[in-house]
Amino acid sequence: MAAKTLTLLTLLTLTLISSTSALSGDPPTVYQILEKYGLPTGLLPDSVKSYSLSPDDGSFVVELEQPCYIQFDYLVYYDTKITGKLNVGSITDLDGIQVKRFLFWFSVDEIRVDLPSSDNIYFTVGIINKKLDIDQFETVHSCTDNALSSCGQSSKPVSQLPATFDEVEMLITE
Repeated sequence: MAAKTLTLLTLLTLTLISSTSALSGDPPTVYQILEKYGLPTGLLPDSVKSYSLSPDDGSFVVELEQPCYIQFDYLVYYDTKITGKLNVGSITDLDGIQVKRFLFWFSVDEIRVDLPSSDNIYFTVGIINKKLDIDQFETVHSCTDNALSSCGQSSKPVSQLPATFDEVEMLITE
């Protein structure tokens, strides 16, 4: 029952936001959209150039000015185009965000938060789920275009590094 009430409340809030935006003439920012879906604004960097969101199924496209990196608990890479499906409390079918773990890059497939909100945020990378403190994602961060180089590591494009969990697991166990 509580989940139905929360969903109904969220839908009413989104309708109110849409109505308010239509009256003011200004569309909501992508960060306002994230908030309205119960997600922290700091999931995306400050370099968003444009976005589109389908009201039918929640699918979205976010375009950044350029690919970039942000250091959270882990180093995160953002491609110039990020796509996925926005739901209340989660982003699924995510493409365009990768996280560095040890020496390898992994694609982030899903991001979700507890509803009602808690101090945690969850990231799904392949078959691995990682729980992190949500505080580091509460504010929008500036990103750099060469975080790897400044750490003394290769600035090789992420797309050229091992991409699947099986490939990484083989390298680790060898």
